[in-house]
Amino acid sequence: MNDLTIHPSAIVDEGAQIGSGSRIWHFVHVCAGAKIGRDVSLGQGVYVGNRVSIGDGCKVQNNVSVYDNVTLEDGVFCGPSAVFTNVHNPRARVERKNEYRDTLVREGASLGANCTIVCGVTIGRYAFVAAGAVVTRDVPDYCLVAGVPARPIGWMSAHGTRLDLPMSGSGSAICPASGEEYVLENDEVRMVLER
Repeated sequence: MNDLTIHPSAIVDEGAQIGSGSRIWHFVHVCAGAKIGRDVSLGQGVYVGNRVSIGDGCKVQNNVSVYDNVTLEDGVFCGPSAVFTNVHNPRARVERKNEYRDTLVREGASLGANCTIVCGVTIGRYAFVAAGAVVTRDVPDYCLVAGVPARPIGWMSAHGTRLDLPMSGSGSAICPASGEEYVLENDEVRMVLER
């Protein structure tokens, strides 16, 4: 049994692939070429383009438009009214569909409400983009960015808790919520796996 929920006001074009357990809410439009995983929630007013891939367990909150050439890996959270772009230098009178830039949001990342993700960037695994930030360059794994343009201001655990680590150099920290250990080496954070 698919147990897919699609609100009567939603438009899901023929050909769209949507996994079981997903919920498509009021006034959503999913285009024909979209690939949406299992247990995904698309909030009110969401638009999903043709060349879009959304992984399992993602939550896309109200009024987010996920345009062509955007990929969300598993477990991504997009806050209300988060904005994606796909053309770096748009003009109404110049057709640039062949110039779309790919945007990749890696597993477990969170995008805060009203943030803007300029096309062509990669948001790292479990990274956290603060509300209202404008991301113009790649964001490392576990990095917390804020501001306009977005700048690194800290590190986050996979649980979503701020880690007590310096911005550069080396160090280690324990996530107070999960007990997982993280290390900072060569300006990159990684979770220490249990042996």
